[in-house]
Amino acid sequence: MSALGNLGWEAYPAEGWEEISVMDERNTPMRTYQVCNVMEASQNNWLRTRHIARDGAQRVYIEIKFTLRDCNSLPGVPGTCKETFNMFYYESNNANLWFIKESQYIKIDTIAADESFTQVDVGDRVMKLNTEVRDISNLSKKGFYLAFQDLGACIALVSVRVFYKKCPLTVLNLAQFPDTVTGGDSALVEVRGLCVNASEEFEAPRMYCSADGGWLVPIGRCVCKPGYEEHKDFCQPCRPGSYKASATDAYCTKCPPHSSSHLERASECVCEKGFHRAETDPRSMACTRPPSAPENTISTVNETCVTLEWSPPRDTGGRGDITYSLRCRKCSGDDMKCAPCGSGVHFVPRQFGLSVALVMVTDLQPHSNYSFTIESLNGVSDLSPTPRGAVIVNVTTSQTGRNTLSVVLKERRSKDSITLAWQGPDRPNGAIVEYEVIYYEKNQREQNYTVLKTRSNVMTVDGLKPGTTYVFRVRARTEGGYGNYGGEIELETSHEGNMLAIDPNQSTILAVSIAGGIILLIFLVACFVVSGRHCGYIKAKQDPDEEKMHFHPGSKTYIHPHTYEDPNQAVRDFAKEIDASSIRIERVIGAGEFGEVCSGRLRLQGKREIYVAIKSLKAGYSDKQRRDFLSEASIMGQFDHPNIIRLEGVVTRCKPVMIITEFMENGSLDTFLKKHDGQFTVIQLVGMLRGIASGMKYLSDMSYVHRDLAARNILVNSNLVCKVSDFGLSRVLEDDPEAAYTTRGGKIPIRWTSPEAIAYRKFTSASDVWSYGIVMWEVVSYGERPYWEMSNQDVIKAIDEGYRLPAPMDCPVVLHQLMLDCWEKGRSERPKFGQIVTTLDKLIRNPARLRETVSESSRPGSALEDPTTPEFSVSTVEEWLEAIKMDQYKENFSSAGYVTLDSVLYITISELVKMDVTLAGHQKKILSSVQSLQTQGTHVQV
Repeated sequence: MSALGNLGWEAYPAEGWEEISVMDERNTPMRTYQVCNVMEASQNNWLRTRHIARDGAQRVYIEIKFTLRDCNSLPGVPGTCKETFNMFYYESNNANLWFIKESQYIKIDTIAADESFTQVDVGDRVMKLNTEVRDISNLSKKGFYLAFQDLGACIALVSVRVFYKKCPLTVLNLAQFPDTVTGGDSALVEVRGLCVNASEEFEAPRMYCSADGGWLVPIGRCVCKPGYEEHKDFCQPCRPGSYKASATDAYCTKCPPHSSSHLERASECVCEKGFHRAETDPRSMACTRPPSAPENTISTVNETCVTLEWSPPRDTGGRGDITYSLRCRKCSGDDMKCAPCGSGVHFVPRQFGLSVALVMVTDLQPHSNYSFTIESLNGVSDLSPTPRGAVIVNVTTSQTGRNTLSVVLKERRSKDSITLAWQGPDRPNGAIVEYEVIYYEKNQREQNYTVLKTRSNVMTVDGLKPGTTYVFRVRARTEGGYGNYGGEIELETSHEGNMLAIDPNQSTILAVSIAGGIILLIFLVACFVVSGRHCGYIKAKQDPDEEKMHFHPGSKTYIHPHTYEDPNQAVRDFAKEIDASSIRIERVIGAGEFGEVCSGRLRLQGKREIYVAIKSLKAGYSDKQRRDFLSEASIMGQFDHPNIIRLEGVVTRCKPVMIITEFMENGSLDTFLKKHDGQFTVIQLVGMLRGIASGMKYLSDMSYVHRDLAARNILVNSNLVCKVSDFGLSRVLEDDPEAAYTTRGGKIPIRWTSPEAIAYRKFTSASDVWSYGIVMWEVVSYGERPYWEMSNQDVIKAIDEGYRLPAPMDCPVVLHQLMLDCWEKGRSERPKFGQIVTTLDKLIRNPARLRETVSESSRPGSALEDPTTPEFSVSTVEEWLEAIKMDQYKENFSSAGYVTLDSVLYITISELVKMDVTLAGHQKKILSSVQSLQTQGTHVQV
């Protein structure tokens, strides 16, 4: 014991343990307790320590050092001599207990010596010192007493050390963990850390203190607050000129352009004068400023419609979120006082927040002065006190009139005809050139309508169904263009043929008598006889200049727009004019030959809003370009089929001129297939091909030849419905000049075009069937390029020599055979589109026929061989090459050592290349014939 004085431990009986002072190895006095009553039997000597405070420890360790005498070294001792002693403890909150019963103690362990001694001479250092450590767990009271029991041993208790373990104070992940006493029974103690200076919890910091006093399993961390960065185990402030905006950022960074920080601990940098940062801008973004004014403004006036175009501002202020807003003011009087235009004026696509530098303003007053202010805006325009960048455009609308008709005044009807009379516009924009009447059955779609034209304000419409309700609308045309249609008139033909009725929908019904009808009829007859053409614009048979067009799907023939003297009339006849205010352009999705292609929404009165594609004619166009652009609409407008792209209408009265079609979400078929390579079942691919064939059958029945049928010209909607598109008369077929072979008649897409169309420009439905076969190959190969990297000249030559595309990977035999049928050299031998649709329908109903696929080994033969060609008997290589019309390679084969038919049976493409047989078509033809040699001996197919 290190104490110099009396330790004051309790020993009982008194003649048991004795407290003795001895010298240690360093000659330092030390206290020991000894007992050695081995000569007397039945020993029970106890030694008890003072109260030992626990200090919060749940587990304490007791280290004892002692010496013990070997019983064999003591002569004459009885058999009760022991070489062990016992150690006990008693927990108590009382620090002054004077007596503890033996039964109250809890035994810690029986202590035995590893080393014992046989001599008593301590001065000669013959004693062997033993060290033992024991522990007590789950302590809960203020303290405890230790006790040592001797049952008849010779012992010297040299040292007793009581201690507990703890995990030391530490800092980890910017969290400080305090000194922590270990737990009892080897349990881990969870400790919550406290964030160090200028830091905050990112995730609650925790660690576990193990029973051995070590820290384990760090969880969570603290991060330095904005304006501070981590440095070793603490957070230090950002220096001037730097900042840290977020606690999750690791380090301070230099201030972005046009900003600075003059003090420490900056969480953001202050913008320089004239520069700003928007609320949504990240703190790391440079400070920016408002843009300058738009430039190069152009205004185009079309009666009461104004198109404004401009260039982006020269200075964007350092931002990319440029938008434009317009303010409209109407000016009047000599002093040109201006006032806001009001809600009657409409802006297309919108007045505020424009992302494109183009807007169309409609519904302006005729012959009026307007002032438009175009502002450039960006994300910080509202933060700047300086005036916004703006440009003012002054325009004057032209004189226009109101060509809208009054209500129909009179009508007369029979079982198969209706006679209408109407009043002209009250303020026409010039002389009336003609009237246009459209009508359709009430229970039919509005698209299935008939158009009639006349120069009179009276018209008889005949050829109607008895007892059927028709809807009529009338509008006038002057030199300034068409006016608006009057209201819808619903009239029903009679069952008897001699009834007279008045339009029930009119607010003012005029009583028309039988006599009045007769007078009107006499007037019409007299007008016809006297005035000739002037009043004869009622029936088509009466005047060849009048056009009567019936729009009933499946019962009409395609009319080429070039047959019209005035191509604009074709557009008016076949395409519905749409008010530009009904269109909302949303985003640019591509570029066409004539301008941008956008997606947007179309809302027509009384109909739900739909998604549409919008092709616009770029500014600066010529009259020819306008005609060519609109020709596609005049063609498309004649078609009505679920597998033909649907025309919604056109915008021709304002700029830009636009063609509106249905929107196809998945874009072109070739791009769609490449994007989803291998993701469809064979049945799905056949379904796509069936839809394309159905659309082409419809076009063929209408005597329309497409000329450019290819996967790039098929559009796909969200339901995988394929629709034929691209009906322009003037088109750029591909960007690659190598992709089209030029003849005197123009450019044609070689890889998709039939031999007769290439050689003689003979385009028919049969040539479209050839192109359809190429489309089949594109679909099954998921958009692979036909004929791969072969040049156009090689493709033409190979096809002429009989080469046909091999089956794509995993292609069903029946589909490749259908492709080969489409690629028959003779036009009359190719199937019709109706037969193709029937064949595909059978495959869809019986998908088992699609399971057999073309194997690799059979592809060359299936691509080249014609099952109708005869067989010739050959015996030499020269005869064989002559039979297959490859005799130009006789010397090549002879020089390479191929002199017998047996020697060519296993020839490969690489060997053909070595012999200068480089044309792919020739290689395929030779290898195909080699296959025949292998199976037929000396017979070969040609």
